[in-house]
Amino acid sequence: MPNSNIKIRLILLSFLQFAVWGAYLTSMGRYLGDAGLGAQIGWFYAVQGIVSIFMPAIMGIIADRWVPAQKLLSFCHLCAAVFMAVAAYIGSVKGSSVEFNDIFWFYTASVAFYMPTLALSNSVSYTALERAQLDTVKAFPPIRVFGTVGFIISMWLVDLLGFQDNSSQFYMSAAWGVILSLYSLSMPACPVNSGRKQSLAASLGLDAFKLFKRRQMAVFFIFSMLLGGALQISNGYANGFIAGFSGNPAFEGTFAVEHTNILISLSQISETLCILLIPFFLGRFGIKRVMLIAMFAWVFRFAFFGLGNPGSGVWLFILSMIVYGVAFDFFNISGSLFVDKEVPDNMRSSAQGLFMLMTNGLGASIGVIAAQEVVNHYATSPEGWSTAWFIFAAYACLVGVLFAILFKEQNK
Repeated sequence: MPNSNIKIRLILLSFLQFAVWGAYLTSMGRYLGDAGLGAQIGWFYAVQGIVSIFMPAIMGIIADRWVPAQKLLSFCHLCAAVFMAVAAYIGSVKGSSVEFNDIFWFYTASVAFYMPTLALSNSVSYTALERAQLDTVKAFPPIRVFGTVGFIISMWLVDLLGFQDNSSQFYMSAAWGVILSLYSLSMPACPVNSGRKQSLAASLGLDAFKLFKRRQMAVFFIFSMLLGGALQISNGYANGFIAGFSGNPAFEGTFAVEHTNILISLSQISETLCILLIPFFLGRFGIKRVMLIAMFAWVFRFAFFGLGNPGSGVWLFILSMIVYGVAFDFFNISGSLFVDKEVPDNMRSSAQGLFMLMTNGLGASIGVIAAQEVVNHYATSPEGWSTAWFIFAAYACLVGVLFAILFKEQNK
């Protein structure tokens, strides 16, 4: 199989993988708010973290032992698409009279099948690259960048087609999912039953909890969970917050209000570019300073939302999008690299799973539920929204200060 051919095929796989997610992740909060479910937005985002606690591990075991990863990837995407399409149909039929239980459980079933595909698609890509005798460390990152491109294009389509404030965004996600389900079957076959026997605890990554015996790693994982609380807040609330300015005649018809998703997509563009800065910053400053940069970037991310507006203050929104790349990449990717370098080879996978559990699982779920309480209490007016964003900024600042005091870097 020619190397260029497999790279193109994997680029398309990555593109579709994140296009599924980009169709609703940044605009769903706006739809739910307009549908009268604004008080429950946090639960829709939190459930992604809740299912991430166990579903990726379960599907990983199945892929390792019984079902080839590319076939399981296809099955998961098909199930996710079907459940998402049902949620879209109910939402479109019931309109503003839709209730929480009408769509939440179908949506939950969809993300329960989608979240494991993030790891499965990586497994399929790594297998294909290794069979083509390519270095995965060098070959995979440029391929993964096209996942972010797919996410951005999906966001733009939802914006330009007028799907931001209705359930049609779920239909788009389902359509991408069906395409990807079929396309996954064309991927090179992945092996099963490698012959390596593991205990159930090891397969689920539970042996990584031994790392908590090391003070440095325990502090790192705890603060990863605390900062993980910031990950989904702006995804859940930024679109609806900016679109809410349409009620003010001074901002009605502005680009930020009319094309909120396109504005927010600057965050993903920044994320793509900031990946290139990580090797320099890690080599120059070490993990502690890089993580502190990420933590205080979250402070600016939220503070700029609180200070900005879609008119003369739109430049503050733009700055918020730009610093997102630093906040997200310097935390997620640098943290993952730190874990990889600090653990034994035989614990790499389970340690990465623990990092994801603490950040995107426990941290993101607890954080977005807490954010829901803050928003429901304060965000009844533009001034109240500013207060909510400043509370989130203060939280990130407190986490950063405590991390600076408590985390001791043993080596760079």
